[in-house]
Amino acid sequence: MLMGTMPPTEVYPSERVIVLVSCVLSFLGSSLLVFTHALWPELRTRPRQLLLYLSLADLLSAASYFYGVLQDFNRTSWDCVLQGALSTFSNTSSFFWTMAIASYLYITIVRGTPTGTGLLCFFHVMSWGVPFAITVAAVALKKIGYDASNVSVGWCWVNLQAADRVLWMLLTGKLWELLAYVILPVLYILIKKHINRAHAALSEYRPILARAPAFQPRTSIADKKLILIPLIFIFLRIWSTIRFILTLCSSPAVQNPVLVVLHGIGNTFQGGANCIMFVLCTRVIRTRLLSSLCCGHYGGLRQSLQRLERGYQDAEPPMNTQAEQTEAEFAST
Repeated sequence: MLMGTMPPTEVYPSERVIVLVSCVLSFLGSSLLVFTHALWPELRTRPRQLLLYLSLADLLSAASYFYGVLQDFNRTSWDCVLQGALSTFSNTSSFFWTMAIASYLYITIVRGTPTGTGLLCFFHVMSWGVPFAITVAAVALKKIGYDASNVSVGWCWVNLQAADRVLWMLLTGKLWELLAYVILPVLYILIKKHINRAHAALSEYRPILARAPAFQPRTSIADKKLILIPLIFIFLRIWSTIRFILTLCSSPAVQNPVLVVLHGIGNTFQGGANCIMFVLCTRVIRTRLLSSLCCGHYGGLRQSLQRLERGYQDAEPPMNTQAEQTEAEFAST
């Protein structure tokens, strides 16, 4: 059976509800990341600035997926093409910004290379420009359309009737997704190894590192994030890749309800996962949010926050290089 003649995958109402909830949570999570960035200028480090751009891409992605799942398209229409174009652009941009963050941390921490506006401009060109060019080309060549939910969960993506559909599936997402599976773990492993070697070497000459009560948790938090970031990315995205491969093989397993739900959640929940890791699991941001929300206890929480920030400053040794500064910023991101 040819891929283009596979029967459509039926997305049941319960599955649609689950994916819609995932879209809403991702939208709210991305919005919260943008809100915290706008609310507290003193926390606008370069890693969090890159995270802001990733959140904007995830926010647009969640909104476009929500519309697609809500409509549950059964043919190619103007709003199907529009939704497919928006989700293609935002989803591909999210891949690029995710890899840009990993590249920035590797360049500054491992390579120790000074970064300026030039690198940020390069990230913007790659992470916005390349997805935009690909999306415009796909729309102009009429490659975006109804995909029978065999490579999606109700939304529109690449038209499965297109003769060169596999090429456009790769260009509009899968190629960058597969590259991210390799690049992200490699970069974060290299960063983690470099940090561990650096702390082992510095502890011989700066014994305070081994005794500072606030510095060790920060290092531990950075280590956990370096492990969790690629793992969470792969866990969320792998279901989409599995269904893509099954579709290429014309396997009926592509319509498995559990796989469909996991695909829907994985594609739509990236913004929610980032919010959990970089807002709810980041103590400084979490404490500030609680102090803003709990007005009755604002004074006590505000004092706790100030003690927390002073504790970090007092316990840390001076950061003499950009690599050390970036490492500290990442730990508090």
